Amino acid sequence: MDLPAALEPVEPLAPPAITAPAPREIAFGEVRGRVDPGTTRIVVTVNGARRAETAVIGTRFRIAVPLPPRDVTIRVIAFDLYGRRAVSRPVGPVFGLPAAAVPRGTRNIEDPRLSRVVQKLTREFPGIAAFYVQNLRTGKGAAWNARARFPAASTLKLAIAVEVLRTLRGRVAPGSRVDSLLRKMLIYSDNQAANELEVWLGGSISAGAARVNGTMRALGLRDSHIFGGYAVETAAARPIPVTIESQPSFGLGKYTTAWDLARLHRFVHLAAGGRGRLLRLPGSFTPADARFALFILARVRDPGKLDRFLSRPAAAVLHKAGWIKYARHDAGLVYWKGGGFVAAVMTWNGGGVGTASDVLAGRVARESLRRFSSTAVSGARTTATRLSTT
Repeated sequence: MDLPAALEPVEPLAPPAITAPAPREIAFGEVRGRVDPGTTRIVVTVNGARRAETAVIGTRFRIAVPLPPRDVTIRVIAFDLYGRRAVSRPVGPVFGLPAAAVPRGTRNIEDPRLSRVVQKLTREFPGIAAFYVQNLRTGKGAAWNARARFPAASTLKLAIAVEVLRTLRGRVAPGSRVDSLLRKMLIYSDNQAANELEVWLGGSISAGAARVNGTMRALGLRDSHIFGGYAVETAAARPIPVTIESQPSFGLGKYTTAWDLARLHRFVHLAAGGRGRLLRLPGSFTPADARFALFILARVRDPGKLDRFLSRPAAAVLHKAGWIKYARHDAGLVYWKGGGFVAAVMTWNGGGVGTASDVLAGRVARESLRRFSSTAVSGARTTATRLSTT
């Protein structure tokens, strides 16, 4: 049936615009944007499949959208009162993370049961080891030898990336030199790329390293230090205890601790949600920068460490490892449908390290995920019981 002339639409419906996430970012199960004033309803598609829809009042929308832990492309389709539709430009690639892991402030509380389990694994390592793990939703976690300094190897390349993004004005241009160097440094742990970024930061390797060290100090990471460049030829309880039980003996160079590495990754996680100390530092580091950094970490091709016993889609591991002859470490963020946790595992042996270090990292991550998953289920059951009795 034809509409009366007075009711016929005059202007075409303008396409919606997705404001978050942006291409080459992570997203915690949410899409935001703007629509034409005539829009009454939107549908969100992920890789072409309908995943969410809602009515719209006004010109802005914010909608929860389940996203798988992999690269996806998002579109928004807008509809008006007359059934006309308009489609947004595609946004992608976007790496999906669970909505339950959206950054939030937490307390620092030791989980005694997790501590006992993981400390036993750590003490069995043939050498000196340390770990720090913390649930990003509840703040509960465990640690052992977490303030002992170890040779940092490549783990502090994330700190270089943070300083580059903090210094850069605006988003990293796809295909630019800085973009290429960041990807090489984090995804492939390229030492030459790390050195070139330090030169980009300060005019020389040493000056660039000094800037990175200054930012780590400002973040409170006082047991971490970058000394020069990288060798191009090599590739309600008490707080979580951060102590020194035993510490490797080594000369000058880069060093860090499990506690500092865990906090560095957590700072980036919090910044992705507009929270935390990293966003309060002078410079231009933004939530979009943090989401971009996590997007790159999601592409790291260094399997068999924290992710050794975990697999997608059950869990997504965004991490940065590092190793030299005597030391081998991994640190990163583990996300699963119930939330996320940060983990750092460090090992050292004067006779050399190898697979045993990677196996330890994998076991720590597996036991942490088991514990955090079980406590999340237990907490949900307790809440449901309380509600049913009130």
